[in-house]
Amino acid sequence: MLLPFFEWCESTVIASTIQNSLWLFPVIEAIHLLGLCLLGGSILLVDLRLMGFGLTRQSISELNRQVRPWLLLAVIVMITTGVPLFLSEAIKCYYNRSFWVKITTLPLALAFTFLVRNRIANSDSETAYINAATGATSVALWFVVAAAGRWIGFS
Repeated sequence: MLLPFFEWCESTVIASTIQNSLWLFPVIEAIHLLGLCLLGGSILLVDLRLMGFGLTRQSISELNRQVRPWLLLAVIVMITTGVPLFLSEAIKCYYNRSFWVKITTLPLALAFTFLVRNRIANSDSETAYINAATGATSVALWFVVAAAGRWIGFS
């Protein structure tokens, strides 16, 4: 049912330009991976703090406030580079189980991060098990997104 849409995606001008360029895909992929590093760092700083590891002199809400611009930048970089990467390989993605795992988990991770995790982090809750569960859930969701995304290239 979605195959015609994926075929259309791969026939766009953006997809053709990337497919016909020797260097465009690797450059976009490199920027995408730099965005992943920034995303991972900004996620891990707050999640590890929520779980009680490190940066304990700083409140969770203050750390979250300081990291938020980097997180937003990382999400923007990941989306603006991920879409053209997808377009250039849309049919491959359609048949790739890792792509479907990533594309299903990504909105869950984004929603959890911006709706649940931010609320818990900004509340400076003293309830250790809620903080730890929130941090661990966030790490797990983002790990699945990153691992599935990485595995797309290997399958």
